[in-house]
Amino acid sequence: MTVPQVDPGHYQDRSYDTRERFLSYWHQADEVRQRQPSNMLEVGIGNGFLHRYLRSRGIDVHTLDIDERLGPDTVGSVLDLPFEQGSFDLVCCFETLEHLPWESFEPALRELRRVGRRWVLLSLPDITPYMRIDVMYKTPLREKKVRRLMELRGSPPVHAFDGEHYWEIGKKGWPLRKILGVIDQVGLEVEGDYRVFELPYHHYFSTRIASGK
Repeated sequence: MTVPQVDPGHYQDRSYDTRERFLSYWHQADEVRQRQPSNMLEVGIGNGFLHRYLRSRGIDVHTLDIDERLGPDTVGSVLDLPFEQGSFDLVCCFETLEHLPWESFEPALRELRRVGRRWVLLSLPDITPYMRIDVMYKTPLREKKVRRLMELRGSPPVHAFDGEHYWEIGKKGWPLRKILGVIDQVGLEVEGDYRVFELPYHHYFSTRIASGK
């Protein structure tokens, strides 16, 4: 199977690092730092922001990517991770698995689960229509900010391969329940899933490795 590789210059282009994307980076880092893993594996490193930041905060991060031009610690495929079972306290794979054909999604999750001991963190693209509500309430005694992302119903569009993404949540054939079903099937327990308010295209899944599966 040929996996499409992105030109490394794509990650250095100013248009890539938008304000919204940096807010999504915050969620990536926060999901990791909440758990304080003893060590972790980052699969699919993009522009390298996440592991550089986490290392600066004292977290032991090993990186893997299929593209050696991005400078990962290990060059390899998520479908055949060159590590022993349970090698890492936490494994994360953000905005990566959609670059593989759908039939590779489950095998990739099984590999992430295999090399992890406690947690697997994911994010995937989600094009489900939404409406954002951002309201600030102010009274003489306090102020409160309410932020809510409301998903809207509609006919899902058909996905057309764009040279990078083979599938996306919310496209015809890939409803959220299908993705959650596969995650459960491979033995990952979803502790939480959400879409980033500032960048709803990024849908996060925080999972714990289930015992006995």
